[in-house]
Amino acid sequence: MEINHLLKRGVDIIKDREYGNPVLEATLLLGKLLNVDKVYIYTHGKDQVPEPIVDKFLELMDKRSKGYPIQYILKEKEFMGLDFYVEEGVLIPRPDTETLVEYVLRHIDKNYKDRLVNFLDLGIGSGAICLSVAHYRKNANVYGVDIHDTPLKVASINKERFNLDNVKLYKGDLFKGIEDLGLEGKFHIIASNPPYIPKREIETLQKEVKDYEPVDALDGGEDGLSFYRRIIPESKRYLQEKGLLIFEIGYDQGKQVKDILMDNGFKNIQILKDLQGLDRVVFGTKN
Repeated sequence: MEINHLLKRGVDIIKDREYGNPVLEATLLLGKLLNVDKVYIYTHGKDQVPEPIVDKFLELMDKRSKGYPIQYILKEKEFMGLDFYVEEGVLIPRPDTETLVEYVLRHIDKNYKDRLVNFLDLGIGSGAICLSVAHYRKNANVYGVDIHDTPLKVASINKERFNLDNVKLYKGDLFKGIEDLGLEGKFHIIASNPPYIPKREIETLQKEVKDYEPVDALDGGEDGLSFYRRIIPESKRYLQEKGLLIFEIGYDQGKQVKDILMDNGFKNIQILKDLQGLDRVVFGTKN
């Protein structure tokens, strides 16, 4: 079958998905199966596609039509200009999270330009936050912790993919992952994109998210704030004086997380908005 005809069939299969870009998704998937880029697909529409690839392409398009995320099919998601490997069991990186990473990079440049900076990421998932910081700031000594095996495996794959030797990954429940390393009072920056969806709201999320992404990475307890209440008090044990604690938050959680930071003695608390103008990041410094 010709590339053009096969692409059209693929688009027809997934064109009714509520969320997605059928033409782009079909093009990316066929390119991955053929091991060519988008430009090749666009300029070689008359080329014949081998029958086994035709079958595999149609099978995966059918899977996508049922809501299975295209990122898990492609095994890849771009974040901060880097192509991250992803698979089931890790949250798919979102552009919104770049707001947090970009602030951290600016903070490092402003305060630690020519000095080593110790950075901790709690709940690493694919490694999007911690590996981006490690990639773009070589003076960062990066630690990442996750409680589950799959994120640690995926983040390790991405660490090797980006050839990063300034990252150490540990398994554990938040700070328990590093509690035996003698790092109390050592971190200049602690970051987390914790689960923050209220439990009752998970069923209202789009099918791609609620049915296929890991619930443990979404469920923030009854009000979505469980992990902030756990992380904020204990972070003071590991932060240096004036150290930065920074979170991603839900669009309507800014005031609540700010209040938790204030109640725990944090200063210079600010809320940052994402590209859509929604509250997305809260940070404060240890008194």
